[in-house]
Amino acid sequence: MKRGTTLFLKIAILIIGSTILALCVFLLPKLANDTARMYPEYAHLHYPVLIGMYVTAIPFFIAVYQAFKLLNYINNNKAFSGLSVQALTYIRYSANTIIALYIAGSIFLITQQALHPSIAIVGFTIVFASCIIAVFSAVLEKLLQNAIAIQSENDCII
Repeated sequence: MKRGTTLFLKIAILIIGSTILALCVFLLPKLANDTARMYPEYAHLHYPVLIGMYVTAIPFFIAVYQAFKLLNYINNNKAFSGLSVQALTYIRYSANTIIALYIAGSIFLITQQALHPSIAIVGFTIVFASCIIAVFSAVLEKLLQNAIAIQSENDCII
């Protein structure tokens, strides 16, 4: 892969990561406070939902960091290495963690009779996107493991 392509992907990852970080720091607390003020009957959910959102940000940032590391491996011609497989594994685990946290959060909100349809749509969109990322990273991980095995066989033959 050309350096320009990996540079573009690194910039895209940095923009996505910094955007989510800015949303977590600035917009999320303000949005939670405004929602608690507008709907006092759900004010008791203010901190549990806010903490849940911050907890789900942790695996997101782990996945972003691992994607950045994966692009560095590709840049340094270490794409076919155990390090790349490990980065893809962490990305898959992070996506699965996000799926589990959002499903648990949805169940919690259902038990509190607070799962508004618009919240459900956003949550299920995030779950669906995380499913795609988990499946895609699992497929790439398996392909990369097979390619490494073939490469090591060829190295042993020669």
